Amino acid sequence: PGTAKSQLLKFVEKVSPVGVYTSGKGSSAAGLTASVTRDPSTRNFVMEGGAMVLADGGVVCIDEFDKMREDDRVAIHEAMEQQTISIAKAGITTTLNSRCSVLAAANSVFGRWDDTKGEENIDFMPTILSRFDMIFIVKDEHDEKRDITLAKHIMNVHLTAGQTSEAADTGELSLNLIKKYINYCRRRCGPRLSEAAGEKLKNRYVLMRSGTHAHEMESEKRLSIPITVRQLEAVIRIAESLAKMQLQTFATETHVDEALRLFQVSTLDAAMSGSLAGAEGFTTEEDQEALNRIEKQLKRRFAIGSQVSEHNIVQDFLKQKYPERAIYKVIHTMIRRGELQHRMQRKMLYRLQ
Repeated sequence: PGTAKSQLLKFVEKVSPVGVYTSGKGSSAAGLTASVTRDPSTRNFVMEGGAMVLADGGVVCIDEFDKMREDDRVAIHEAMEQQTISIAKAGITTTLNSRCSVLAAANSVFGRWDDTKGEENIDFMPTILSRFDMIFIVKDEHDEKRDITLAKHIMNVHLTAGQTSEAADTGELSLNLIKKYINYCRRRCGPRLSEAAGEKLKNRYVLMRSGTHAHEMESEKRLSIPITVRQLEAVIRIAESLAKMQLQTFATETHVDEALRLFQVSTLDAAMSGSLAGAEGFTTEEDQEALNRIEKQLKRRFAIGSQVSEHNIVQDFLKQKYPERAIYKVIHTMIRRGELQHRMQRKMLYRLQ
């Protein structure tokens, strides 16, 4: 919360040649796809297109995506994968085009993102998550320079409220220029992957699949965001989009490298989150390795359904020269993840999973 997700969605709606903004809480399946209603004058059934039909050839921005009912989210599956919406209601059977991009923003289950809980922060089915090309985790992290800049901007907005200022519409590029540039790129350019770029992407995709499989085997958990052929298509689309921005005929190996980097820092990082990496106060690589070693030893020490004395566990790790703070951090993290539980007046640790 408070990371300007809604402002980003509003901006994309402004600069897109065809843009529709909607809120998840106020959106139904029919409102997003299409509905069949009866015309009051003729009494005949008529079909009305929803947000994704109206945004054909543009972008649909869905805010508060987590507030939507699951049944309504399922309704956009076909539109996101096939770029069409099929209707069979009241004697009307047809297929509508919905060739649009979907930009959605949602909050974590816990309000703020909890690094220790990983995929538990995301309350979405893998079927909808796999349809997004990129999934970014937006965290409200402390950065003094950024905080000062943001505070100055907000103060200026309030101080100059109601005044016409040239500074209000200035930036690197004006909105009109961005709109014209996007329109020009879409009309004049339709790049495809070059042979060398395709070969490189194929090899990297196979490695990516192997890496995620190894991660699942090691952590003994399935990834909340599966890495499938859809993700390969996503990287291809990203690479072609990067080439289109530069008005090039072919997407080269450079574009593929950048597309893979973007995919790595977005979807892959989100899929593999949930380890002790980034735990508060443990920033160096050596600290992270120590935390991971403690967690692995703890899991080996006692099986699921058994319990041990917390005091004995801590003493054993102290004898192995592990820092006391790190030991308690791992225990606390595993309790928060629901893997351990305190019992018998917090003297014993019981393993749940």
